[in-house]
Amino acid sequence: MQLSRLAETWAALAATRSRNAKRDLIAALLADTAPDDIEVVVSYMCGSLRQRRTGVGWRSLQALPPPAERPSLDVASVDAAFEKMADLGGPGSAAARAAAVGQLFAQATEPEQGFLRGLVFGELRQGALEAQVQEGLAAALRLPLPAVRRAAMLLSSTTAAARVAVEGGLPALAAVQLRIGTAVQPMLAASAPDPESAVAKTGLPVVVDYKLDGVRVQAHRAGEEVRIFTRSLDDITDRLPEVVEVVRSLHQDRLVLDGEVLALRTDGKPEMFQVVASRTMSSADVPSVPEQRPLQVFFFDVLRAGDTDLLDQPLETRLDAMRELVPEQLSVPRAICRDVSEVSAVFADAVTRGFEGVVAKNLQAPYAAGRRDAAWVKLKPRHTFDLVVTAAEWGHGRRRGWLSNLHLAARDPGGGWVMLGKTFKGLTDEMLAWQTERFLELEVRRTDWVVYLEPSTVVEVACDGLQVSTRYPGGVALRFARVLRYRPDKSAVEADTIETVKALGVVVP
Repeated sequence: MQLSRLAETWAALAATRSRNAKRDLIAALLADTAPDDIEVVVSYMCGSLRQRRTGVGWRSLQALPPPAERPSLDVASVDAAFEKMADLGGPGSAAARAAAVGQLFAQATEPEQGFLRGLVFGELRQGALEAQVQEGLAAALRLPLPAVRRAAMLLSSTTAAARVAVEGGLPALAAVQLRIGTAVQPMLAASAPDPESAVAKTGLPVVVDYKLDGVRVQAHRAGEEVRIFTRSLDDITDRLPEVVEVVRSLHQDRLVLDGEVLALRTDGKPEMFQVVASRTMSSADVPSVPEQRPLQVFFFDVLRAGDTDLLDQPLETRLDAMRELVPEQLSVPRAICRDVSEVSAVFADAVTRGFEGVVAKNLQAPYAAGRRDAAWVKLKPRHTFDLVVTAAEWGHGRRRGWLSNLHLAARDPGGGWVMLGKTFKGLTDEMLAWQTERFLELEVRRTDWVVYLEPSTVVEVACDGLQVSTRYPGGVALRFARVLRYRPDKSAVEADTIETVKALGVVVP
C-alpha cells in the first residue's frame, strides 16, 4: 500500500470529530490493505512505528530535505527503512542513521513527511486511538468488535490481532487465550474529582485500593521461570531480582499477577516514584539511586491461577483467589466500603499516610484489559498552580499550524523564571487558536520548533505533584500537568513562586 494513502487518511481523521466517521475511514483503508501489509498499516494507524526504538531524534529531523513532488513510497519499504535504522549501532552509526533519514524523507511528499515525523515522535495518536483502529478493523473484516478487542488484549498488540484476524478470521481470534509469558495489556482506571463521583461510576459496595506511586508490573510464572513486564509491556525481569524471588516463593507455580513495585521509607511511607523508576527504566530525568535500595512488590489482582483463566470473572472472585495465593503483606492495602463516607475516610487515610490516592473498584466487574474502564476509578489530590508561559512549540498532526506544547515556569523571587516542564494537555481547539494568535504577538525570538515569548501570560495548571528532575534548573518537574484555564486577570508578578510550588507539591528530597 502506498504511504500517501495513509497520510490522506490521517488528514481526513484529523478533520472530523465523529467517532463513527473515524471508524469508517479506518475500515475503508484496512479493507484495501493487502495481507502482507496489514501489520504495518495497523501499527501506523495506531500512531506508532513497529520498531520500539529507532535512534531517530529531534536533531535528525530538524533539517529535512525538500519534499518529493510525487508520492512513491509504500509502507513495506518505509518499514524496512526504519528497521535498518533500528539495527544500526557502533562507531559511525549516528552518521549512517542521519543519512538513512535523509534518504527516506527525500522520497516523501510534504504530507508524507509530516506523517512520518509524527510516527517517529508518537504524535499522531490524537487522530485515531488504538480502540478506534480496533473498531475499524472489525468493520473492515466483518468481525465482532469484542473478539478483536479480546485478541488484541491477550496478544498485547492490535497489530498482532490484525494478523490473526486476516489469516484465520473469527475462529482464529476466538482461539487466542491468555498465555503465561505473553504480557496482557493492563486494565486502566478512569478518574473522578471526588468520592461521590467515583461511587456514582462504580456503585456500592466498592473495594477501595490504596494507590501506590510505583511502577506497574505484571508478573508471569510458569514453574521456576518468572517474567516481569511493565505497563508498557517491556520485559524488565533482569532488573527486579527481588520481585522474581517473591513470585517464586508463592505456592502456585502457574500465575499471572497484576501489581506495583515501590520502595518504602523507614517510617513506612512510600518513596518517590523516581526511586523505583531509577531501577526499572532509563531516563535523564531519573536520578541515580543506590542499587542496594530494596524494592517491594504489592499485588492487587490475579489474572490466572493454575489452569484457571480469571479475566472474565468478577473482581470479587479474583480477590477471593488473591487471598488464597498472596500473603497479606504482599497485597495492596484495601477496604470494602458500603457508603460514600467510608470511601472518603479511606481516601483521606491513604493521602495522610503518603500514598498517591486510591482506586475505587466495582466488585462485579471483569478485568477489562487494555481499556480505561469506569469499573476502576482513581481518586488523587489535585495540585493547581498559576504559572507563566515562557515559550510554545509548534504542533504536529491535527495541531499542525498551531502553537501547542507550552513551556511552564514559576516565578523566581530573586528575578527571572524557573522552568518546571511542558504540557499540551487540556487545550481545546479554541484555546489553541487563541494562544497561537496571542503568542505570536508576544514573540521575542524563535527556533525551527519553538517560539519564545515575553513572560506575561499566566495559566492555571493542574498536576499530580512534583518529581525530581535534573533537566530543569529548579530540580523538580510537574507530574502529568494539564491546562485548566488562562488567567487574564493575573499579571506575571502574581504567578506562583518556585518556593510556593515546592511547598504545595509532593515533598521532594
